[in-house]
Amino acid sequence: MPEKPKVALGADHAGFPLKEKVREYLVSKGYEVEDTGPTTLSRVDYPDLAEKVAARVAAREATFGVLVCGTGLGMAMAANRVPGVRAATCNDTLSAHFARCHNDANVLALGGRLVDPATAEKILDIWLSTPFEGGRHQRRVEKIAALNQQHNSEKKK
Repeated sequence: MPEKPKVALGADHAGFPLKEKVREYLVSKGYEVEDTGPTTLSRVDYPDLAEKVAARVAAREATFGVLVCGTGLGMAMAANRVPGVRAATCNDTLSAHFARCHNDANVLALGGRLVDPATAEKILDIWLSTPFEGGRHQRRVEKIAALNQQHNSEKKK
C-alpha cells in the first residue's frame, strides 16, 4: 500500500476546535500530520498560521495543507499569497471534489463555524482521495502559476 501523504495543519482560534477533530481523524486514517498550531483557544491572527502551512506545502515539506478558521475564507486568501499554493475553501463535498480534480488544490480551507466534524471528515476523504485530472485543467493551473509569477515579478521592479 502506498504511503499516505503528509498533511500540514493549522487554524486560528475560531477554527481550533474543528482543527483538533481534523487532526485526530487524519491520524486515525494513517496520515502523518504536522500540526502548526495553535495549541489553545487563545486568539491568533489567521494569516500567521496560513503562511506556516502554505510555506510547508510550497516547499514540498508537506504534500497537502489543511487550514481552519471561522469560514475558511480568510485562511484561503492568506495561503494563496504564497507562490505555489492553490488553496480552496471547501465547506461541502462537491467543491472539495472539484477543487482537487479541476484545480489541483494543494491546501484545503474549512470553516469551523460552518462545518461539523462529520461533514469535515467527508470533505477530507473526498479532497484527499480525488486525483487531479490534468488535461485541459493542467493548462489552467499553469496559467494561475503564471499570473502569480507575473504579478510577483512586477512588484520587484
